[in-house]
Parts: sequence; structure tokens; C-alpha cells
Amino acid sequence: MHTSADRQDRHQYPAHWEADVVLRDGGTARIRPITVDDADRLVSFYEQVSDESKYYRFFAPYPRLSAKDVHRFTHHDFVDRVGLAATIGGEFIATVRYDRIGTDGLPASAPADEAEVAFLVQDAHQGRGVASALLEHIAAVARERGIRRFAAEVLPANTKMIKVFTDAGYTQKRSFEDGVVRLELDLEPTDRSMAVQHAREQRAEARSVRRLLAPGSVAVVGVGRAPGGVGRGILGNIREAGYEGPLHAVNKAFPEDLKEIDGVPAYRSVRDIDGHVDLAVVAVPAEHVPAVVAECGEHGVQGLVVLSAGYAESGPEGRERQRALVRAARAHGMRLIGPNAFGIINTAEDVRLNASLAPEPPRPGRIGLFAQSGAIGIALLSRLHRRGGGVTGVTGVSTFVSAGNRADVSGNDVLQYWYDDPDTDVVLMYLESIGNPRKFTRLARRTAAAKPLVVVQGTGTAPQGHAVRATRLPYETVSALLRQAGVIRVDTITELVDAGLLLARQPLPAGPRVAILGNSESLGVLTYDRCVAEGLRPARPVDLTTGATAEDFHRALAGALADDTNDAVVVTAIPAIGEGSPGDAELAEALRSAAAAVPGKPVLVVHVELGGLAQALSAATSTAPGAADKTPGVGTGAPPAHRADPVPGARAERPWGETAGPPPAAATEAVAPPAPQDDTRLIPAYPAAERAVRALAEAVRYARWRREAADPGKVPEFDDIDEKGAARLIGELLARGEGLTLSADHTCELLGRYGIPVRRALPAPGPEAAVDAARALGYPVALKATAPHLRHRADLGGVRLDLADEEQLLRAYAELTELFGAPQELRPVVQAMAPRGVDTVVRAVIDPAAGAVLSFGLAGAASQLLGDMAHRLIPVTDREATSLVRSIRTAPLLFGWRGSTPVDTPALERLLLRVSRLVDDHPEVVAVTLEPVVVAPHGVSVLGATVRLAPPPARDDLGPRTMPAY
Repeated sequence: MHTSADRQDRHQYPAHWEADVVLRDGGTARIRPITVDDADRLVSFYEQVSDESKYYRFFAPYPRLSAKDVHRFTHHDFVDRVGLAATIGGEFIATVRYDRIGTDGLPASAPADEAEVAFLVQDAHQGRGVASALLEHIAAVARERGIRRFAAEVLPANTKMIKVFTDAGYTQKRSFEDGVVRLELDLEPTDRSMAVQHAREQRAEARSVRRLLAPGSVAVVGVGRAPGGVGRGILGNIREAGYEGPLHAVNKAFPEDLKEIDGVPAYRSVRDIDGHVDLAVVAVPAEHVPAVVAECGEHGVQGLVVLSAGYAESGPEGRERQRALVRAARAHGMRLIGPNAFGIINTAEDVRLNASLAPEPPRPGRIGLFAQSGAIGIALLSRLHRRGGGVTGVTGVSTFVSAGNRADVSGNDVLQYWYDDPDTDVVLMYLESIGNPRKFTRLARRTAAAKPLVVVQGTGTAPQGHAVRATRLPYETVSALLRQAGVIRVDTITELVDAGLLLARQPLPAGPRVAILGNSESLGVLTYDRCVAEGLRPARPVDLTTGATAEDFHRALAGALADDTNDAVVVTAIPAIGEGSPGDAELAEALRSAAAAVPGKPVLVVHVELGGLAQALSAATSTAPGAADKTPGVGTGAPPAHRADPVPGARAERPWGETAGPPPAAATEAVAPPAPQDDTRLIPAYPAAERAVRALAEAVRYARWRREAADPGKVPEFDDIDEKGAARLIGELLARGEGLTLSADHTCELLGRYGIPVRRALPAPGPEAAVDAARALGYPVALKATAPHLRHRADLGGVRLDLADEEQLLRAYAELTELFGAPQELRPVVQAMAPRGVDTVVRAVIDPAAGAVLSFGLAGAASQLLGDMAHRLIPVTDREATSLVRSIRTAPLLFGWRGSTPVDTPALERLLLRVSRLVDDHPEVVAVTLEPVVVAPHGVSVLGATVRLAPPPARDDLGPRTMPAY
């Protein structure tokens, strides 16, 4: 029985079901509920569906919809009867609906949890993945309304629709009765259904970016008649890059008799162009962009790059202009880069597109480059073009995207494209902000498992033009979560390029053991110290002396690479004076030929004032003319005998960085030589030891992450967890309010259902109550003040421990009240003593941007003052729980530091896994704090706990795939 208020809620329009989606071919569509205002759209849509599709839908000829049909298909209560439509340009291209049914197959209401579902897709849009997207969304709607199963009847000949259901990944049953295939789908998400959803998301978003980066035809809108200007410059850059597809220049101010400009066909409107246009580059004032977008949409343009400024970066009015721009582009199924973008580049031989403002195009290569800022994009392209600002190791760019305000296409979309792009081996990203950290972390983890991903992350303050979800997590926490996802996090664009060039041309090191050799003892020692500082294990440097020849370098490098105790080699070189000193080209070829003989280990060069060597290393190849004549023989150089202790501080008697090192790279550098024919083993050369070692250390850490990621562990099952009982308790508590912090009793009850016992703390509003509490708990006890300003502050004296009898308890009570005030201010409690151990803190929080995060650290100053906390994304696996405990800087205190007794870390890890399960199983649990958690030599004791509940979001990032809302 539903009240009138219930019926009103049932008919309220669910705006949160609206979503933009990327389809299988890279186009876009909007999914929204069908309402009574859609009658004409529904009739028009049905008229465009073929008779065969209508037959498959209704199992009989059904040429037109009756008035009764139209009423039925447009009037929904959004609870028991729901209809969704996929639209492009405001018109229906597909529909789906469900009707709740009972066990007898007749219409029903809750608590019935089954519904019949049916689809209809316009023939012109079949094969684009529309039905699959609609199934994801209607399933999410059904789950929200308490429906757990879908039933569908399909004709055997309708193989496409059967495939939509069977490929979805849900648990299903299939039967054949009366000439009809009956399918039943369990709507609870499974690992397979989530994998299917993520795979479809990746393919669709990758294709949408590919349509932008590899267009078959391009129009530049806003080409000026006079030389100069942004539009004219873009047109020139596209021509000079060698783009061979149809190219068009558009400007509404062109004279009617103007047929071409700079040899390119000229038009006054995109509508006037004969033939299809895949990409429009828009360089007109912001107030003229809406008209251009409308023209492009009507002409069937697939994507836009909007260079125009004056949007969200300019203030509230511009922000509204930006929202309207995105809505207009999506309404026509177009994806959008920008606005306020710098442009895009694709150096592939069959594309050669430079639709950017870059003053000089990059070389073709294997690095994918993403920047939100145009200025940073220029700097990155320039550094790669000029050998990375001093780092030599010729490599170029496969594709470049500057997203500007990233109103639509973001770093997540481009990451989807690069994940399986065969032309990209390394991804470099400069992110001023991360709009969806949860999704980015998921995509980064998958990408990093296949190819290196190096990121410079903004400091947490997003530029004005960026729409960013609010996050409560500190910047350092987000950075730590990215590193756990395999992201190589660096701080500057110099480090970004340094790491990128190493990873693009050298193999990953198998471990942290580093050989150092060269003709400068001091430079070798400086390199050694930097290796120790970065946590590497360097061997004692081998000094070849300043009189070393090219053959000496070759012999020493070959020997170091052949030594199984070395994982990488750093070669140091300074200018040498003397008759036998090697020339730059000779030395470069000696190093490269030795490295080529052992291709499985990385080699780096640190050079001082040897610009000629740096360029020669870029040009040297094993097939260079005369190379065979100049290549020294391979020697058997003696391997270093000593390897450094990897513990930072092992060489504290020699402060790092105080040794005079090489000067910083010059601001201007010589033009690079032509790229060699075979550059797969080019050796990067760095002008400073710290830059080379930092890049190598990042490669070592990334290689270790790759090895560990191959076996991420598992989320364990616990037989004593009462998930259903916890759900009932949470539901009862939430029924009392929108969000609440649980009482001590309810906190203990909820945590207890997940096998997390909390030691009872009884209130002691007076001395007599304290004595009664101690008798109930049993001596010895602790007396604690729980007032907010004293809670967890043992350093202030608000805690008295090991009170063995009533006399000691009363004395302690008197002392507390004398020091801190009346009992009502102190809020004292009495608690049974726990075994002595290490005090720790465990927290879990659901962040609106990053998702559910589990944190761990030592209680007190370590976590509060020093921020020594480690973090993992929930759900946490057993391996992640183990690494979490060991990730904090103060972890040695848990493992017997300075002769202390090691504590029970396996019990601590089990506690972490239980908290992770609680938050993962129940999204209503938005915050958990266990403090302190005393980890003893045997077992753990939770002495304090707080839990906060809130209604779960209607949709989250684990729901159906959607584009960011605008």
C-alpha cells in the first residue's frame, strides 16, 4: 500500500538517470527517461524502424503504434514501469523499457524483484553499441528500484539482441519455449560484467579519440584572409606537416568569389563543403562558436578542436558558455577537445597532422604526450625536439593532445586511446587537475601494466577553466594512490622528459643494482651518492682515469653489462685532454656498440661539457658507415667488488649534493642531428648526475611495480562476517536521518558483525561511577578523558594507565578533574587495560572524487604532525594490506626496531582487510576511524572507534559508463 506522498515520489522525474555515453564507433548519444512529452518523438522514431525490427520487437507485423501504445510507452511511474531513450540531436535512435512483474508474470509492485525488458534500435544505428549501453543503464535503474532480475523473450532469429544479453557478463539462464528464447539475467554486477563494461568503455572512448587524431578530412574554421592569425597559422601547420587528406579553409567573411587560400579550398560555411568532414578546428571568437558548432553538427562533423578562449577560464559567464558548448557538441554526437586548447598532433606516416600552434613540429617517435596547458605543451614539445632540455637520446612524439579546459575530452579519454595504440610505447602527461581520480587510477593501473605512464600532477589547485570534483583528500594522498596504480609520479617537466626518454629507448632494469664507470672519479662518486639517496644499490665506481680511450670505455661497459650482479650501468664522462683522447663520435660508437651486445640492461650517460658526445650518442648506430672499423673489441673488464648499502643515510658522512657537480643545462642548445636509421637502442645522455639517477630510480621502481602487479593478491573471504545483519542494522539506522555518527553501542555492534571487536569503555561521570565501571570490567583499568580537545592526546596527561585497584583509580580521577576541570567537561571513561604494544590508527573514508580509501599509520605525532600515513584504494587485497603496513616511514617500530619485541602484524593486516570489506560491502559507511589500535606481540586491540553513515549516491563510478555531466 502506497500513500499519496509515495505515489508522488514514484512519478518524480529522475534527472540523475540522464547521461551522455560514448558509443562503440566513438560517436556520442544521450540517454534519458522517456516522458509524456515524447509522444511525437516516439512516433517519428517508430516510423523510421524497419518492418523486420518491428517484428522482432512485437513478434508480429506491427506497422504503426496506436494511441494506446503511445500512451503506454510514454507514461511511466519511474519505479515499476521505466522507459529510457537514446537520443542524438534530440531525436530518438533507440528505446528500452522494463515492467515489473510478479511470479505469475503479471504486472506487480515491490517487493516483486523481477521485470520484463525489451529494446528497439533504429536500423541506421544498429551495430553502434546502443543497445549494450542502454542495457547497462536500465540495469542500474532497476537495481536502484529494487529489481534484481530481468526476463526477456527474444525470437531465435534476432541474434543481435540475443548477443546483447549474452555478452553483458551477468549471471543468466537461457531456455527455449514455444518458439521463443527466454533469457533471465541476474542484475547483480559480477567480475565478468564489470570487465565487459570496462572493455566496452575502453574501446568506445579510444575510438572517439582516434576519430579526432586520425581524421580523414579536416576543416579549419576561422582562417583569416590576411597572413597571420591563429586560424591561418593552424592551416599552414597542417599543410607543412604533410597532411594528405582533404583540407578546407572556412570563414564566413570570405568573398563569395574566393575559391582557395594558400592553395586550400575556401568556403564561407562548413555547410558549403562537398563531402564529409571528420574534424573541424575552430579558431573564431567565442561568441561565434555556437553557430559554427551548429553548422558542423548539421554537416555530420565527427569531432571538434576548439582553440577559442573566453570560456570557463574567464569567469562565471564563460563557464556557462562552456556548458552550452559541450551540450551543443554532444547533442550532435560530436566529441570536443578544448575550448582554450593548444591543438593536436599525430606524426604517424599515414596521418601527419599538426593541428596545433606549436612553432616547430616534433619528430615522429614513440611517446604519447598530453598537456592541459598550452604553455606547458610548448615547453614539452620544445624539450623533446631539442633533446629534452639537455637530455640526449633521440626519440619523438607519436601523438600530442593539449586539452585546454578539457570540457569534454580529458586525460582519461586519451589514456584509453594510448592503452592499445601500437605507435605509443611511453605516455607522458602534465595534469594541472584530475577531474575523476577514481577512474584515472583505474585506467592508469591498466595502462601502466602495459607501458610506462609518467605524470606531473598539479599541486591540487585546479585552473579556473577546469571542472573538478571536490576532494577531501590531501594532495599527497592522491599522489600516493597514483603511485600505487603504477604511475611514475615526478615533480617537474624536466623530470618528466628525463624519465620519458630513458623509458622510451632503454629496457626496464631487473633490479636496483647499478654499476658506475667513467673517466672522472669525482663525478663517479657524485653519481654513487645520488644512487644511494634514491634507494638504489650502486657498486663502487670504476675510475678509468682521464686518459681512458674509447676502447677502454667499450671494454669496461661490456664487462659491466656482462656481470650478472649489475642491473643497469651509468657511464660518466668529462672532457679529456691528450693525444689519445677519444673524439665524441668515437666514444659514442664505442658505448653504443657495447650496449647493443647486451640489450637487456639499461645504459645511461652522465656527461659534463661534452655536447658533442650527447649529439653523437643520438646519431650513433651499429650500422653507421665505417662503424665496424672503429668498434673496439669486447673486453672482460673486472666487475666492481663492492655494492652500497641501500639504506638512505649510509653515506651521511658525505652530505649529498655538496660535491661540485656539473652545471645545469644551457637554456639554448645546438640543433639536433638527423635521427638515425635504427634508434631502438639510443643511449640517453644527461648533463647532471642527479637527473640521470632520478630517471633510473623511477625506472627501477616502475619495473618492481610491474613485477608485483602480475600477482596483485586477492580479497579474502571471512567466514564470521555477517554482511546481511550489518545491512539490516545500517538500514534501520539510516531510516532515522540523512547522515549520522553512530553511538558507541551501535558502532560496536556494526563493527562486531565484521569481526572487529571494540574494547568497551564505560562512562564515569563521577568517582563512584568510575569505581562501578572498573568492577564491571575488572582491574587493571585505564581512565581516559574523551572531551574533543583531549581525545587521543595522551601527551596532555588526559590518560591514566594500569590502575590496579580502587585507590589508584580514585586518585587518578581526582588528578584529572583537578588538572582539566569538572567531569562534564572531561567526559571520562573507564576501559579495561589492553596488552602493551604499538599504538596505531586505521581510517577508511569515501571521498567524492577518489572513492573509498583505506589509511594506516602510527597513532600520535607520527601521523598527526609528520603525516606518516599510507593509503590504499578499497577493496584492499591481502598483498596490499601487507604492503600498507610496511609503507609508512615508522614501520620499523612494528618489526622489532632497536631490539624491541616485534608485534603481531598478521593480525593487524587481517583487521585492515575487515575494515576494507565493511566499507566495500556497504557504501553507506562513509567514514571509519579506529584509534588507537594497539598491536601487541599477540593480537590487536581496538580501543576507540567511530563510524559515520550516509545514504549512498544514486550513481557512482562503478555504475553504467557515462561521460562527465555538463
